[in-house]
Amino acid sequence: MVYASKYKPLTELFGFPEPPTEGRGRLIHAAVQLIYLQGLQAVGLDQVLAEAGVTKTTFYKHFQSKDDLFIETIRFRDEWESKAWQNAIHKLAGDDPRAQLLALFDVLDIWFNDPDFNGCQFINAAAEIPNPADPIHEVAAAHKRALRDGFRNLAANAEFADPEAFADQYTALVEGTLILRQVHGRNDAARVIRPAVESLIAQQTA
Repeated sequence: MVYASKYKPLTELFGFPEPPTEGRGRLIHAAVQLIYLQGLQAVGLDQVLAEAGVTKTTFYKHFQSKDDLFIETIRFRDEWESKAWQNAIHKLAGDDPRAQLLALFDVLDIWFNDPDFNGCQFINAAAEIPNPADPIHEVAAAHKRALRDGFRNLAANAEFADPEAFADQYTALVEGTLILRQVHGRNDAARVIRPAVESLIAQQTA
């Protein structure tokens, strides 16, 4: 078992981006933080402007509406977070695909025990905007589908017996772990589920 205390703090492990200096970037950076802490529905445009330190004139140079900003914000988080997770997992597991599949749960354990944890942004966004045709929901869903396909690719690289079936089952464990932490308040969720992941991997490599 790998414990979070053996590794760098979450902010150092993930390498959060520095606040940008130009208007568009400042707006997105402010919205990323506010949306994660408060949710999409609770954040108003004036709040984002105040946090970013820009005027409405600057805002409308870059975005037509708050919804346009939020779409770009979720898209930005998708791009940044996907790279951050890949880097964090690689730091723990190197290039071994099987080790990476296990290391994801070690990174989850670090995240779950970070004081700033407020759930998965993409689950939160999809739940707040349940219409599958809404652009915000589409971006959140695309992130999740890409994750699932990434798990399939790792399984294929590890020469598992059935990468597609593994990806579905592994994804269910990942998403269930997120719910166990966020809804049930279990800081140990990743450690509780990790043996099931080990068993699933063993079945595929038997």
